[in-house]
Amino acid sequence: MKILVVGGGGREHAIIKKIKENKEVTEIFALPGNGGMAKDATCVNIGATDIPAIVDFAVKENVDYAVVAPDDPLVLGCVDELNKKGIPCFGPEAKAAIIEGSKVFSKDLMKKYGIPTATYEVFSDMEKALEYLDTAPIPTVIKADGLALGKGVIIAETREDAKQAVVEMMQEKKFGKSGDNIVIEEFLTGPEVSVLSFTDGKTVKPMISSMDHKRAGDNDTGLNTGGMGTIAPNPYYTEAVAKECMEKIFLPTIDAMNKEGRTFKGCLYFGLMITPNGPKVIEYNCRFGDPETQVVLPLLESDLLTIMQATTNGTLAETEVKFSDKNACCVVMASKGYPVSYEKGFEMTIPEEISNKVYVAGAKLDGDKLLTNGGRVLGATDIDDTLEGAIAKAYKLVENISFDNAFYRHDIGAKALKAGRK
Repeated sequence: MKILVVGGGGREHAIIKKIKENKEVTEIFALPGNGGMAKDATCVNIGATDIPAIVDFAVKENVDYAVVAPDDPLVLGCVDELNKKGIPCFGPEAKAAIIEGSKVFSKDLMKKYGIPTATYEVFSDMEKALEYLDTAPIPTVIKADGLALGKGVIIAETREDAKQAVVEMMQEKKFGKSGDNIVIEEFLTGPEVSVLSFTDGKTVKPMISSMDHKRAGDNDTGLNTGGMGTIAPNPYYTEAVAKECMEKIFLPTIDAMNKEGRTFKGCLYFGLMITPNGPKVIEYNCRFGDPETQVVLPLLESDLLTIMQATTNGTLAETEVKFSDKNACCVVMASKGYPVSYEKGFEMTIPEEISNKVYVAGAKLDGDKLLTNGGRVLGATDIDDTLEGAIAKAYKLVENISFDNAFYRHDIGAKALKAGRK
């Protein structure tokens, strides 16, 4: 089988490594991929949002199955266009991907169908938004409606910060058209949990839970990033919480999307907050999270490609989705200055004996040298019976990887360890 994977980051590298385990797979193309995954896939220099070129390539190469991993091509209808050419895909059609593509849509969906989430107001007029903030409870959360590389969410601790965020989004167009409409919502408290789930539009099979670490610095300081590391499973996601989420959030969301004529197939990501009033949805994503994928998929014992095909074919109910009961930790190594500005082009050293545990996100090949080429450069993941063991092993991997201007957090998993000891 020939497989095409759209995307070029650490998430895609983790997906490719897992798909390679299927004996029927003869070739994997990564569009565009990156220099660090060139050993695991044939990288083709076609951008993830160049949908006509992706479709032409898939047809020309007689691709048997495509995995559309990032949010942008999903929202733009990449799956729809590939399907028109008879190429089956993992991922939702554009009409279902809107669950991530528009915060206004997803909030209105939750309100309409009684799915627990933060209270909110929607604004398309900046003056009205600013006026609302004169009396809104503080802290508050400001969200750009559209996609913003995971950075279109501002937690404002003061009214001044909240108003500044509104002006940046709506007037200064910090996130382009994504800020034409904004959501101002209640600030929720409690531990956050990420739950990725496989769904074929009827059945939902959640993957193992995880905990992301968004801030750039230790002890959750610094700017928000795309994610500096993850652990799985998340100790706050107990069996009781999982049961409540299935009954009140997961199944009702799939049902709501079906009722709206937007059947969702693929990976639906639930970003949850375990509040004093029970679990609530912070956000939906229409795809695998990054870097959650880098701890979740290494713990998957069933065959990933078989599960993906089951979501496409509507046979997920009869398909095994089994996870190990071990623990995983991923530490992201980034370029100094990320997420704002950083230098690229530094040579990376990844010892061959640990390369199977390293998921490369931002790198390019220069001859036989691997050079840094992004903010988040790679994620190093290891597994152990205990969370302490997994964390120690992941940091041991990091110690053996080197490139100039590297930085990483030193406390990935610390919060989870404390929670597990209560």
